[in-house]
Amino acid sequence: MGTLSAERCVACRRDSPRVTEAEIAELGREVSGRQLLERNNIARLERVFHFPNFAEALAFASRVGALAEAEGHHPVLLTEWGRVTVTWWTHKIRGLHRNDFIMAARTDVLAAESGHHA
Repeated sequence: MGTLSAERCVACRRDSPRVTEAEIAELGREVSGRQLLERNNIARLERVFHFPNFAEALAFASRVGALAEAEGHHPVLLTEWGRVTVTWWTHKIRGLHRNDFIMAARTDVLAAESGHHA
């Protein structure tokens, strides 16, 4: 895993800067496998993680939730049979911040620890 997964989130304010297109391109290399999408005019990072059953998907979602709570930065988690969709963005700035890429990278670490293979 890259260096992003070793970073911690910083506190964001409403006037915190969103990442630039160049930063998105650079940071995106460390969180491959994600879609950069826009919903309700807000850029987001989204990835679907697959698991062999609901119990493992739910356990992964719980680990992501615990990580989010520890960092004070929370994703949208959609848990279904055999899959979890994790969507990161910074609510305060209505867009993407470096924190979102950090948390995406840390989510990838959790997935690897869970035996998830891309």
